[in-house]
Amino acid sequence: MQSLVIVVLGIAGMAFGWFVYSKFIAAKVFRLAPDFVTPAHELNDGVDFHPTNKYVLWGHHFTSVAGAAPIVGPAIAAYWGWVPAVLWVTFGTVFFAGVHDVGAIWASTRHRGKSIGGLSEEVIGKRTRTLFMIVTFLVLLMVNAVFGVVIAGAFTSTPESVFPAWSAILVALIVGQLLHRKYNLLALSIAGVAALYLSVYVGSAMPLELPSMFGLTANTSWVLLLFVYAGIASMLPVWVLLQPRDFINGLQLFVGLILLYGAVLLSLPDISAPAFNQRISEDAPSMFPLLFVTIACGAVSGFHGIVSSGTTSKQIDKEPDARFVGYLGAIGEGSLALITIVAVSAAALAATPELWHEMYSSYGSAGAATFIAGGAQMITAGWNIPIGVSQTLLATMVVLFAGTTMDSGVRLQRYIIQEWGEIFKIPFLRNGIVATLLAVSCCLGVAFGAGDASGSGGLVIWPLFGSTNQILAGLTLLVISVMLIKLGRRARYTLVPMIFVLATSSWAAALKLIDWYRAENWLLVAIDFAVLAASLLVILEAASVISAARKQRAAGSTTPRR
Repeated sequence: MQSLVIVVLGIAGMAFGWFVYSKFIAAKVFRLAPDFVTPAHELNDGVDFHPTNKYVLWGHHFTSVAGAAPIVGPAIAAYWGWVPAVLWVTFGTVFFAGVHDVGAIWASTRHRGKSIGGLSEEVIGKRTRTLFMIVTFLVLLMVNAVFGVVIAGAFTSTPESVFPAWSAILVALIVGQLLHRKYNLLALSIAGVAALYLSVYVGSAMPLELPSMFGLTANTSWVLLLFVYAGIASMLPVWVLLQPRDFINGLQLFVGLILLYGAVLLSLPDISAPAFNQRISEDAPSMFPLLFVTIACGAVSGFHGIVSSGTTSKQIDKEPDARFVGYLGAIGEGSLALITIVAVSAAALAATPELWHEMYSSYGSAGAATFIAGGAQMITAGWNIPIGVSQTLLATMVVLFAGTTMDSGVRLQRYIIQEWGEIFKIPFLRNGIVATLLAVSCCLGVAFGAGDASGSGGLVIWPLFGSTNQILAGLTLLVISVMLIKLGRRARYTLVPMIFVLATSSWAAALKLIDWYRAENWLLVAIDFAVLAASLLVILEAASVISAARKQRAAGSTTPRR
């Protein structure tokens, strides 16, 4: 019964965010204007800039920002108890993530679709641009390298997910062509989701395994194939694959959420996890501040700002669509994080508190596999769906989310490399093919780095993701705040979240820096120190700009009016 209370309170909070708070933010803070000519119209090239139906664009944005992170992070964070995890997911979604995502889309749209790193030059100053873009590139490198490894591992451990995952690409290509020819969106949505779930049923009965080829393991081959695919996908026009793939995946997640939340209503599972875990192991990190960087994408995430300003802003048809796409996308991710906490805390996963404590014996002992196991048992109990089909459905959902994030992530890396070509006047970097090859090469270099022939080398730098990603979220909110202050608007609604996020994430990064220094892990020490130093320089530069803007406004207010 406790699970129902968690769901009702969480959804009520997010409903307040959508129906009340997001309207206030859109109208009074960002002042989204329906008559503003967006970059999608002004710079329409049919490849990256393309006016898009807000429902289709929501699907792209939602699935691109979600990935596997709002599943993995909350599943790990439940270690400290379900109460702190639920509170941060709910409050973070309403007052942090939604504002962050809408603000990033708005700021980029108002600067001809520039990435958050590129527009920081215009908003703050030239010196911040390179620093900002370096942090952004590092986050993308971590996400792409590790998600490639995660998907490859899922294909190897759950071969039932292979057929539906690759079938989704074919379905998306067909839907994309039909949408481009103005076929009925509702009919295509129903047909696309039906085809996807049919492939899930087929996949559960027809597992596919990749044989060893050319002396390479199956896992290694999957990593290589995934990056070849991501490189090709990132160069295609957005309407061909990116938009329809993300839209169909968004719909299948919507169906998945209905199944998961419906399972709670139908079976009313008890909660085995403690509200606050009193049996924390001695080597576990402190809940504060690690809770916030562990949940990350389930509440607020710097990666969202990269997507919002990297691909989403280039496809916004009308500026008010930013609220629907950005804020509702954040709520979708928060809803996924919330049901993940229920799935890993419910008695369907561990029948007794003792069994739950065995499963959560240490920090990091749970993750996506825990969500799949717990969620599948909930769906089976609530809807009487065979457990094998339930597991395949959720495994496919995780794989497809990670895959769409890779699609967008490699495209975003291409944008950054091309922007560097513009900034430093290097003509060949502006070429899309060259930039894509460099992006994929960097990801593969990390994946196969440190002499790791399996392609799992990217996991070496993954511990940096949580704090670096959250620092980037804080810096994005900082850019938005400076922009609002310069325009003379109320910036407290972005400044307060910015201060909180930067404080907790910098604190977490500093604690990690000390740990890695003691362990003599010099690679992570160097990267962590570089991120902290770059962030501090951006903050100081922004503080100077804010001070100058306030002085200028104060001087203007004392000037006699004519």
